[in-house]
Amino acid sequence: MPLFKKIEFNPATQIYIWKITESFEQLFEEVQLNPVCQERIANMKSEMHQRGFLSVRKLLNEAGYTDFDLYYDEFGKPHLHDGKHISITHSHQFSSIIISEEVVGIDIELQREKIIRIADKFCNAEFQYLNREETADYIKKLTVIWGAKEAIFKIQNEKGISFKDHIAVNSFDLNQTDTVANLHFGGLDKEFQIFIEEVEDFTLVYALEK
Repeated sequence: MPLFKKIEFNPATQIYIWKITESFEQLFEEVQLNPVCQERIANMKSEMHQRGFLSVRKLLNEAGYTDFDLYYDEFGKPHLHDGKHISITHSHQFSSIIISEEVVGIDIELQREKIIRIADKFCNAEFQYLNREETADYIKKLTVIWGAKEAIFKIQNEKGISFKDHIAVNSFDLNQTDTVANLHFGGLDKEFQIFIEEVEDFTLVYALEK
C-alpha cells in the first residue's frame, strides 16, 4: 500500500511508516537494490523478513533516497552517505525509518502477551512502577520499555550493553507520548528522550539523545 504515515517530528527529523500489504514479488519489482543488499535478501529464509527489508527501501524512496544511498558499518548499523542519521525497524506487517540531523533510534513491536514471559530479561528498575495485575496495560507498557531500550541500543550499538542492567526507562502513563530513559554503561552516562506512538496493534518508539 502507499505510505501509511509520515510524522514531521521537527524540521530536522522525519519518521516514515509503511504497512506491508504487498507480495514479495511486487515489492522486489518496485525497488532497486545495491549488490550487497541483493546478496543479503537472497540469503534471507523468511519471506516476512524479505518483505520487511524491501518495504524499508520503499520508505527510503518516500524520503528521497534509494538503497544506493544507504550503507551498513561493521556492526550492522545503517548510515546514509549524506551524513544524516537513520534508524530502521520492521515487525510483521509494519516497517518504519527515522531520518534526522540528530542521533536517533527507532523500534516497532507488535503488542502481544508473549512479552510477559521475557519481562525479567529486560526489566529491572521498571518493575517499581509496573502493575502486573492490569494485563492489557502491562503488555503495552512492557512493549514501550522494550522498544525504548531497543531504540537506545541501536543508537549506542556497543557489545556488552544489557537492556536489564544498563538501560532504565522512567515511569510513564499510557496516555503520555514521551518519557525519559538513561543509559549507564562503562564510562557512559547518557539521557534520551523517548517518544511513543501507537500504530494499530503495534507500538512505535523512537529515541533522541538529550
